[in-house]
Amino acid sequence: MEQGGRLRIEADWLPPVAGLAHFEPPPGAYLAVPRQFEQKEQRARYGFRIDTIGLLIDPATGSEVMPMPRIAPLPGAPAGLLGLANVRGNLVPLYELRTLMELGPRPAGVEPLALVFGESDNAVGVLVEGHPVALARLHPLSRADIPVIPAALEGLAPAGWVQDDVIWLEFDHNAFFDMTLQRAA
Repeated sequence: MEQGGRLRIEADWLPPVAGLAHFEPPPGAYLAVPRQFEQKEQRARYGFRIDTIGLLIDPATGSEVMPMPRIAPLPGAPAGLLGLANVRGNLVPLYELRTLMELGPRPAGVEPLALVFGESDNAVGVLVEGHPVALARLHPLSRADIPVIPAALEGLAPAGWVQDDVIWLEFDHNAFFDMTLQRAA
């Protein structure tokens, strides 16, 4: 192979760049598609439920679900703001959407989880009754087909979708919590 410190290329070998162009994946191999080639309509959206209300997570927002963290209550906090939770060194306000939407208490025996939107100083959390679900077959609803929604969501659910006879509303958590803070002030 080597003669006098130089690499000798066999006559039947392809140059490295040409070899990459001829790659055939083995049968059954999974190849990731680069993000720029993903088709948006094939990507699943994620949604969570609060009682009978389905809310979609903005796909541009990072989010995570975790077991119920320890909450430090805030004296004089408005209804629905449970307090602050330490999430990886960041203080995250944690809200009870059931209270804000006037939906009544959580069913007995259901242990809530914390769903945290965003990160660092922009993070905010809500209590949810289960993990978000992937929704890959959403179909848009006309405004007339969107049911009556809680007053806390009025004007904050610009679009509705349906999958398997369940309605899912767009949920702009930033606008929702901005409005919640304005109402409390």
